[in-house]
Amino acid sequence: MKIGVIGAGAIGQAFAKAAAAAGYEVMISNSRGPASLQEFAASHPGITATDRHTAATADIILLSVQWQYLEAATAGLPDLRGKIVLDALNPVITPEFIIPDLGGKTSSEIVAAHVPGAAVVKIFNTLPPALISATPASQEGKRVIFFSGDDQDAKVVTGQLLDRMGLAGVDLGGLVQGGVMQHFPGGPLAGLHLVKLEMEV
Repeated sequence: MKIGVIGAGAIGQAFAKAAAAAGYEVMISNSRGPASLQEFAASHPGITATDRHTAATADIILLSVQWQYLEAATAGLPDLRGKIVLDALNPVITPEFIIPDLGGKTSSEIVAAHVPGAAVVKIFNTLPPALISATPASQEGKRVIFFSGDDQDAKVVTGQLLDRMGLAGVDLGGLVQGGVMQHFPGGPLAGLHLVKLEMEV
C-alpha cells in the first residue's frame, strides 16, 4: 500500500517519517516541487519526493497544508474515488492566526467538498508534529491518535495504519461528530496527549 503526502510542512514531514519507519512506501509533495524535497527524502529510506498529482495516486493520501492553501492544493487532482484522504488541516489562517468563518460547518466537511469521491478521515490535527514522529511507545503504552469519518471501511484501514505505526487509534465516530471534538482551536481533544496503557488482565 502506497501513501501520498500533499503538504510537506511540519505535520506532513512528521507523518511521512513515521509511516516510512513503519514500512510504508511514502510519496511526499509540496507546492515548490520535488527538487525542494530531495534532501529530506534522501535522508529517510522509504520516502520519495514527487508532485501532488502523483502523490494523489496513492491508496492513502495525507492532506496537510495551511488552511488558506486548501483550494490550491486540491485543484485538478486525479479521480479520488476509492482513495482515503487523511485530513490533518486546522482552520486557521497563518501567520496572522485568523479563524475563518466556516458557515456552521466543520473543517472536514469543507475539506471533503474539495476531494469529491474520496473517503475523508479526520486525523493527525490534534497533536504537535514532534509527537507524531516521536517513538510511538510512550510510558509503557501507545500514543493515542484520534480519528473520525463517515466511511467505516476507510476507518478500518486507518486503524490498521495506526496499529502498524505503533499508535493507538481512537475512533470518535462520524466526520461531523468527531470533527467537533477534534476541532482546533476550541475542540475538547485539541492538544490532548493521551497514552493507552498496556495492561495485563
